[in-house]
Amino acid sequence: LNMGELLDIANVLKSIRSVKEWKDNCSVNNKTSLDDLFDSLTPNKFLEDKICFAVKSQDEMNDNASSELAAIRRKIRGISSGIKDKLDAIVRSQSKSKYLQDAIVTQRDGRFVVPVKAEYKSEISGIVHDTSSSGATLFIEPMSVVEANNEIRVYKSKEKEEIDRILAELSSLVASFSDSIKNSFENLIELNLIFAKASLAYKMKATVPTVNLDGITVLKKARHPLISPSTVVPISVTLGKEYNTLIITGPNTGG
Repeated sequence: LNMGELLDIANVLKSIRSVKEWKDNCSVNNKTSLDDLFDSLTPNKFLEDKICFAVKSQDEMNDNASSELAAIRRKIRGISSGIKDKLDAIVRSQSKSKYLQDAIVTQRDGRFVVPVKAEYKSEISGIVHDTSSSGATLFIEPMSVVEANNEIRVYKSKEKEEIDRILAELSSLVASFSDSIKNSFENLIELNLIFAKASLAYKMKATVPTVNLDGITVLKKARHPLISPSTVVPISVTLGKEYNTLIITGPNTGG
C-alpha cells in the first residue's frame, strides 16, 4: 500500500471509532433495530495511530516513522547544509559572483548547482547538469561539492529503501486486520445510508407507508420528491379498488 492508501484506511478507522463512540455515549438506552450494525463496528485505535504516526501526508513519511529513517534524514540534512555553505561562499565571493546569472543556489536532478553565465563556463569548474531555455545560463555543480552530492544520492537511496520497508510493514499489519476492517466498513456504509435516508425523510416531512399484500395502492396527496413543495401540486391516487389500471400520459398536475 502507498501512503495515500494507508491514510485512507486510517480515516476509515477514525470514522469507525467516532461512530462507535457516538453510539456508546448516546443517551438512548432502548434497543433499536440498528444495534447489530453498531455492535459489529470494531475500532482499531492501535492501527489508526500506527499509520498516522508514520505517514504525514499522501507523499511524505514522518521523520520518526523509524529510528533508521530519522538517522538517514539527519545525515541528509547535515550534508545538504555543508553543500549550501560551500555554494553560498561561491555566491557571495566577489571574484566568483560576477560569473553567476543569479546569486542563488538551486537544484537540478536532486543535486545542488549554481546558475552560471554561459560565457563564463570555464571560470566555474564543475559538471553541467542543465541549461536555460535561452542557453544563456548553465546550471553547474562545482567540483568542490560533487562528492558530497554523491553522498546525498546514496543516502536518498537508503531513505527510499527504508520508506519501502515501513510501507511493507504497515501493509502487512493492515492485512492482518483486513477482515475486521472490511466488515466494519461495510456496516458503516449501511449505517450511513440508513441515516441519510432518515435525514432526507425528515427534511421532506415524509411518512412511512403501510404495505399490504392485497394489491391495493392508496397515495394521499402524493408529490414528486425532487420538486419544491411550494410549486408541486399534490395528487391522490388509488389503485386496486374501483379500478386497477393507471395510464400516465405526461407531466400532469405539476409533476
